[in-house]
Amino acid sequence: MLTNYGYIGLFLIAVVLFTLFMVIIPIALRFLKIVPHNPNPIKNSTFECGMETIGRTWVQFNFHYYFYALIFLALDVLVVFLYPWAVNLRALGFASFVAVIILVAIILVGYVYAWKKKVLEWK
Repeated sequence: MLTNYGYIGLFLIAVVLFTLFMVIIPIALRFLKIVPHNPNPIKNSTFECGMETIGRTWVQFNFHYYFYALIFLALDVLVVFLYPWAVNLRALGFASFVAVIILVAIILVGYVYAWKKKVLEWK
């Protein structure tokens, strides 16, 4: 049983070392003068798609986009769970069918709730 946790420990050590290396390498390159540091106004300016910005660069989006994004995310997660289930439908049996019906019902209840609250109407 301890060997199972050994793999997790090795993974955590690898993660910590990778994180430290990603922080230490740029600092080391900077101190060793391998990467030149030439700041100028052109390098420090903000840009969008290579073009200079005109007007304010901070633009607030309409909050209705977020509702559509949340519904898309919910349906996307539903598809992620439905595809493997559909591939192994015969092998999984009736219990998995009931579980997927419950999952679809939960998503459907959320969709109907959003529809009744008129969240999806663009005004």
